[in-house]
Amino acid sequence: MKKDPYADGKFAVNPYFKKSDVTGALVVVLDGRMNNRGLELIIPISRCVVKDVVHELILTDEEEASPGEQVNRIAYLGFITLENSGVLVQGDEVHMNGRMIGHLAGFDETHMPNHLNLVIRTGHLFTGAELNAEPGMKITFHLPAKERRETQ
Repeated sequence: MKKDPYADGKFAVNPYFKKSDVTGALVVVLDGRMNNRGLELIIPISRCVVKDVVHELILTDEEEASPGEQVNRIAYLGFITLENSGVLVQGDEVHMNGRMIGHLAGFDETHMPNHLNLVIRTGHLFTGAELNAEPGMKITFHLPAKERRETQ
């Protein structure tokens, strides 16, 4: 059995020092909420993503949302198609048309291999419709300036 360095606690500091932004465009806007979703965020803090693949964006206002945790209170933002390949990392700032909407909390694989759920921690829980999102809006994942934070 292969060992996961994140699950084994081998990283005390997030190893992601610099990386390229990952961008995408909304292809679907969603309008739904749940208080008992039961998303299971996987333990690894990062996932490689591939250009032209579609993933789902889900918002949560749960402060404890992080790898290895369960997330229940959510709002659906939408689906994006990626404009470039890259690496998404827990803590990435997530921007929609230049406006920061939150930080990447982690990843849920419920619907794999169809799509990955990208769970975004935000201070205010809004659906895509409530955010006035439109297909074609640009989504950017950017490593924040204080990228050398302790892993959770």
